[in-house]
Amino acid sequence: MDKEVTEKLIKDIKKKKEFQLIDDSFVLKNLNTYLKKNQDMKKFLQGEFSERNSLYKEVVKRVREELRKVHGLFQVHTNVEKRRAYLEELLKKKEILEGSKKILETHASTKERVDFYPDLYKKLFKITGKPKRILDLGCGLNPFSIPFMDFKGKYYAYDISDEEIWMIRKYLDFLGALGEAEVLDMLHWAKIEEMGKVDVCLMFKVTDVLDKGKGHKASEEVMTRVPAKFLVVSFPTYTVTGKRMNYPRRGWIEMMCKRLKWEFKVIKESNEIFYVIKKSV
Repeated sequence: MDKEVTEKLIKDIKKKKEFQLIDDSFVLKNLNTYLKKNQDMKKFLQGEFSERNSLYKEVVKRVREELRKVHGLFQVHTNVEKRRAYLEELLKKKEILEGSKKILETHASTKERVDFYPDLYKKLFKITGKPKRILDLGCGLNPFSIPFMDFKGKYYAYDISDEEIWMIRKYLDFLGALGEAEVLDMLHWAKIEEMGKVDVCLMFKVTDVLDKGKGHKASEEVMTRVPAKFLVVSFPTYTVTGKRMNYPRRGWIEMMCKRLKWEFKVIKESNEIFYVIKKSV
């Protein structure tokens, strides 16, 4: 497809505020996936057309729908200015714990963990041992919880949001070059396999994003390929409507561990369940 058309599509898809912080390469990947499944739309875009054409608008609409399935759960488009202000305040006043807490509280998932972050990391590291290298996939704002884990090693954070990665880079530099933060689509298997070995890989509430309701093959691929001794995979214990789940444990991940001969332990918090998995590598 013509480069100019591709760039125009990405620009129009990202016109809505909720998509503006997503990396262009991730939008392009979803666009290509859609067009691969819809060859008629691809042929249409290869000819002459107007952006006012209903078919063009349909492409934009459908790709946005796919992006919402993956990215909408993370609310990266909200509270951006507030987060930036908190980060600048943290960097100036150097009140690391309080400043980090303020940033964590701007996002639904990390806000839920603020009260139990210190206890959670004690429980996790009691199982895994004190890690020297941590990989955080689909990290969101989770790297801002580093002060709660008494961690002095290397921290590698990856997400698809340019905005969050920009903030995390500044934060890690402030903490003393603890690691690196990069934009990454977790479905890029090769890049995950090329990463250096780490002690622990955090995958907090990312499997639904990876699998998109189509089984659990994508999540298993990532977990299998990631070069980590331990995986920490978490899930919410409440439904999207706010109702507490009667059976919050995930049978599929327990069966996967049994099949792959991986050991696992479960940590239950008030609103999240964590599987601490030791890979047999």
